[in-house]
Amino acid sequence: MSAAATTLAALRSTVFLLWMAGTLVVYASVAVLLSLVLRGKPFYWFCSGWMRLAVHGARWICGVRWRLHGYERVEALDRAGTPVILTPKHQSAWETLAFPALMPRPLAFVFKRELLFIPFFGWAIARLDMIHIDRSKRAQAWAKVARQGAEFLQRGLWVIMFPEGTRTPRGAQGDYKTGGARLAVATDAVLLPIALTSARCWPKGGFIKRPGVIEVSFGPPIPSAGRRPEALMAEAEAWIEAEMRRLDAEAYRG
Repeated sequence: MSAAATTLAALRSTVFLLWMAGTLVVYASVAVLLSLVLRGKPFYWFCSGWMRLAVHGARWICGVRWRLHGYERVEALDRAGTPVILTPKHQSAWETLAFPALMPRPLAFVFKRELLFIPFFGWAIARLDMIHIDRSKRAQAWAKVARQGAEFLQRGLWVIMFPEGTRTPRGAQGDYKTGGARLAVATDAVLLPIALTSARCWPKGGFIKRPGVIEVSFGPPIPSAGRRPEALMAEAEAWIEAEMRRLDAEAYRG
């Protein structure tokens, strides 16, 4: 980017940060009060409204757009009432905001409990049907994922687990964990691998948001019946990483 383009992007990113902070304080405050009388799916859809404000704010202010590939697979799973565990590539905060706005069903995220301590944001998500875990207690964390994941899937929610665990830089490949596959095998759910190029516009740890298009590709659902978690996750990983190299070949050269 030229110096002028970088300056403009920094200015737009500052405006977007103010947009995020201002709308979050108002929305989360109302959500906490509303949670006293409203819970479950209606409360989730209310809260996901802020996610829509966030991703559309990134589009309006910073020029961060998106394009979906294979979304008909998501729609088919929704129509069939199939229990689904989403296993997306994780490159930035964009996907954590975008998926609740894109998916036809409420999502139960598996995330580290430290997020609950973020003012306003953490207070609101603490009231949602989510799975927050203590990563330092692995056995207890998995027991909680297995128990609550099965419960939420039975209630018609979909579970989302980032198999790499944390955000990976553009062009990088993290260590894929088998937690999502283990839950799929335990609940007879399908894995839905997802590749995306969010770091192209919203890099990990980067303040400046670059205008452009984030490609989001939904892979073939992978049945879990009769499979071993390791083989199941290896298949999902192979599809995601191959698709990443197709969507963002420039990032993987060399």
